Amino acid sequence: MSDTLAAHLDPLAARFDRAAHRAADPVELVHRYADPADREVAGLVAALLAFGNVRAVKRSVTRVLDVLGERPAEALARTRRATLIRRLDGFVHRVWRGEHVARLLANAGALRAREGSLGAAFGSRLARADGELREGLAAFADALRGPDPDRAMSHLVPDPRAGSACKRLLLYLRWMVRPADGVDLGLWPEVSPARLLVPVDTHVHRIGKNLRLTERASASWQTAEDITRALAALDPADPVKYDFVLCHLGISGQCPSRRDPAVCAACTLRAVCRHWR
Repeated sequence: MSDTLAAHLDPLAARFDRAAHRAADPVELVHRYADPADREVAGLVAALLAFGNVRAVKRSVTRVLDVLGERPAEALARTRRATLIRRLDGFVHRVWRGEHVARLLANAGALRAREGSLGAAFGSRLARADGELREGLAAFADALRGPDPDRAMSHLVPDPRAGSACKRLLLYLRWMVRPADGVDLGLWPEVSPARLLVPVDTHVHRIGKNLRLTERASASWQTAEDITRALAALDPADPVKYDFVLCHLGISGQCPSRRDPAVCAACTLRAVCRHWR
């Protein structure tokens, strides 16, 4: 099955128009910054707010980044939490308010001040977890969330130990860790892409089921492990490289939720889709 899937998925990934699809992705906002320090801060905001309609997400991310100005990393270093709360007064995205985002930013700033970068902060926790991604990421999330989080804060920065797919945290890791390819940024080369898990959203989950990468009915940490394990058979060194393509096939409507002859006729993956086999 892996050879057959690779024969269809690899050519699709190779010719996929990443630049065009990046414009419809929150990561586009991260690419506006040149400095790696600013990119890792902007990436944290963009990834953790990536919940809901893409236009609404980009609007909310832009609102937060405007508060941080042209140099987000420097802004975190010099801006107190109370000031961030005041500047984000009235901000709402889904269940999150300005105070939640301000707390995230203040905690991220404290991590950067202590450890030099968010990449170093994640890397040190991953090392203390003996390279085990789930526990390393959970410890990193603990530090970003801070003590005694309310329900909204716990949703903004989820705990991988709880079993959810943690799509937004894993998306952030993909952006930071994977080699720069016009979408992902390659800012944390100390972490191997082979350690990553696919960020499973509704699109990746649906397509993963269509391609028989998982049989699980809901998106969970185990679902992410299933899909990543299947894709690692194609590329063990970088299984998550397929995520952007699969996600945007779903977002663009090129891979519908059910068999649709009109839409599916031109699909490269039709030969390996459960609806057509």
